[in-house]
Amino acid sequence: MADIIRSIRGMNDILPEVTPYWQAVEAALKDVLSSYGYQEIRFPIVEKTELFCRSIGEVTDIVEKEMYTFNDRNGDQLTLRPEGTAGCVRAAMQNGLLNQTQRLWYMGPMFRHERPQKGRYRQFHQVGVEAYGFNGPDIDAEMILMTARIWKKLGLTGATLQINSLGSTEARLAYREVLVTYFEAHQDELDDDSQRRLHTNPLRILDSKNPAMQALNEAAPKLIDHLDDESRLEFDTLCQTLTDAGLSYEINPRLVRGLDYYGKTVFEWVTDQLGSQGTICAGGRYDGLVAQLGGKGATAIGFAIGIERLISLLEANDALPEIPSIDAYLVAVGDAAAKQSLILAEQLRDQLPQLKLITHCGGGSFKNQFKRADRSKARWTLILGDDEISQRVVGVKTMATGEQETVAWDALASYLK
Repeated sequence: MADIIRSIRGMNDILPEVTPYWQAVEAALKDVLSSYGYQEIRFPIVEKTELFCRSIGEVTDIVEKEMYTFNDRNGDQLTLRPEGTAGCVRAAMQNGLLNQTQRLWYMGPMFRHERPQKGRYRQFHQVGVEAYGFNGPDIDAEMILMTARIWKKLGLTGATLQINSLGSTEARLAYREVLVTYFEAHQDELDDDSQRRLHTNPLRILDSKNPAMQALNEAAPKLIDHLDDESRLEFDTLCQTLTDAGLSYEINPRLVRGLDYYGKTVFEWVTDQLGSQGTICAGGRYDGLVAQLGGKGATAIGFAIGIERLISLLEANDALPEIPSIDAYLVAVGDAAAKQSLILAEQLRDQLPQLKLITHCGGGSFKNQFKRADRSKARWTLILGDDEISQRVVGVKTMATGEQETVAWDALASYLK
C-alpha cells in the first residue's frame, strides 16, 4: 500500500469543526473595518522577489532566511508573499489608487519558512489594513482605536498596547551611529545574529528575542530620546489622543518592528497568554515605502492581525464566538420520500432564506438517519415517509424535548419561522 501523502510541515489543515470560528472572527473583522470606511482589496499570493527585497530589506530574517522563493518556467524569480504591505503598495501604485486617499484592507495566507511552533506556522493567515495619503497623527490614532474596537467586538481581553516612534529617516540615521558606538563597546556580548547586523541594520538588534540580549538592549540608548522635533510633536499628539479616548498603552522604547520600511509611529498589541509568540497585532507608519518602490512619495500607515494567534487568544479567554446551529434535519424514509424531501427542502429554502437545513442523502434506515439528525445538533428533525406524503404533512420533532407533532406542508415554513 502506498504511503499516505501528508501536508507540508507547518502548513496546517483547518477542519470543519474549527472553520465556523474562523468565519465568525473574519466576519467581525470585516464589520469593524467597513464601519470605518475601509474597502477590501485583493492581490496575488505570488509576487516578484525583488518587491520584498526592496521593501522589507535585504538584511532581515524574512529575506535572508524565511522566504519561499523559486524560479518559474520563464526564469523569473518569484516569492510567495511573506507579508501583505508590499503587495498592497504595489497593487495601489500599479492601479493608480495613490492619486487620492485610500483606506484598504485584505485578508489571506502568508508564507514564511520558519521553525513551526504554537502560534507560528509556515502558512499563516492575516488581515491587513493600510491607509494611504493621510498625514499623521490622526490617522495613526484611528488605526490604533480601530484595533481596540475589534477586540471589543470580539469580547477579547488580555491584550496590551505598546507604542513607540522611530522618528524621521534623518533622525534614525543619526541614532544609528549612536547605537553602533554603544554595541561596539559591548561587542563580546552580542550573539551571532547581532554581530551580523551591527553594521548593516543595528536597530534590529533591539528587536532580538534572545533572552541573553535583553539586559544589553535594555541599557542601550533609546531612539525616543533622539527624535526630531516633528516626530516628537506627532508622537506626543498621538499619545494625548489615545489618553483622551480612554485607551491604555505602554511606551516601549525598544519596539522597532522587524521590517525596514517603518518610520515614526509603530505599535503592537501583545499578550502573555500565548507563550513566546505574544504579538497578535502589529503595525506602524511607512511613509517612504512608495518612493522606495519607485512611485511618487505618499504617506502610509498599516497594521496586520494574525488570525491563528487571535483565535488562540480567544480560546484561551473562553471568548470564541458562538456558532449558529443547524435549524433542521430532514429525514426521509422510502424512495418516494427521498425524492420528495429534496423538493420540499428547496421550497423551504425559497421561503426561509436564512434557514439552516440539512437534507439526508445516501439512504439508510430510519434509525440511522435519526442518529445522524441527532449528531447534527439540529433544533428540529423533520420526518417524511409514505404516510406523510399521502397526507401532505411533515412530522416535526423538537430535539431538546422529544415532543413531536404533525404540520401541514403549506404551514411548515410559518411553523419554522
